[in-house]
Amino acid sequence: MGESPISPPDSRRSSSLMDNLLGLLRIRVKRGVNLAVRDVRSSDPYVVIKMGKQKLKTRVIKKDVNPEWNEDLTLSVTDPNLPIMLTVYDHDTFSKDDKMGDAEFDIKSYIDALRMNLQGLPSGTIISRVQPDRKNCLSEESSIMWNEGKVVQDLCLRLRNVECGEVEIQLQWIDLPGSKGL
Repeated sequence: MGESPISPPDSRRSSSLMDNLLGLLRIRVKRGVNLAVRDVRSSDPYVVIKMGKQKLKTRVIKKDVNPEWNEDLTLSVTDPNLPIMLTVYDHDTFSKDDKMGDAEFDIKSYIDALRMNLQGLPSGTIISRVQPDRKNCLSEESSIMWNEGKVVQDLCLRLRNVECGEVEIQLQWIDLPGSKGL
């Protein structure tokens, strides 16, 4: 019985994932504003968020072009330079779901703010601001704030490839013990 325990082969793979993992990005999908009508008089919208190979989605809200999701979706971040794609769809029971626009955003400014030493700042302090421009989908200025010991960013994204609609989201970082960290 003097055999040494052999670790399962998949444990090496999971440790290398933790070696590359910077942490978790919690995206609170707050609400949609003036989304496009895709059914007779309304839409049944839901949001899909993609980063690299990860894909997450909110629940469907029936017959509402101003839906309130207030739902948290959490992405594992290994490369902060990867853009995040948000797409809104209209759920259809008997046919393919209709696209209701998309938006892309990056988290570089947010990650830069996370890397600053902000302990001791009063809650509500604005760390930096991101201006809307041709390269991002912001419909208004986005503030990165120190709020109750956490760095948060509120974004209002104007949807592309559609006649109207915006989606409001909030970013929050979760440090994971054992991950590479920032």
